[in-house]
Amino acid sequence: EVQLVESGGGLVQAGGSLRLSCAASGFTFDDYEIGWFRQAPGKEREGVSCITSDGSPNYADSVEGRFTISRENAKNTVYLQMNSLKPEDTAVYYCNAVRRLDGHAYWGQGTQVTVSS
Repeated sequence: EVQLVESGGGLVQAGGSLRLSCAASGFTFDDYEIGWFRQAPGKEREGVSCITSDGSPNYADSVEGRFTISRENAKNTVYLQMNSLKPEDTAVYYCNAVRRLDGHAYWGQGTQVTVSS
């Protein structure tokens, strides 16, 4: 059974930090690029960051310099370290896995991040 399980969300004050984890199982992790997306109430889902199987990261302009994505292929896990959090970072954060070969994708269930001002 394929699973992407996010964890690490919660409530934090502005300026604080959280680390999200995405634990994958049921597919060949190394074949997939892993990304984090977020969706705030009333807004469309947007890409936050992604990382290739060999560890090359990309970031949305809104989080560049504050968020860091990393992956441990041996543990089938991707992390998103979020620092200097802002109220506008409040959203449900989703993990996404996309296979390089054909674009086949999986989604996690999401984890809530709430940043209070």
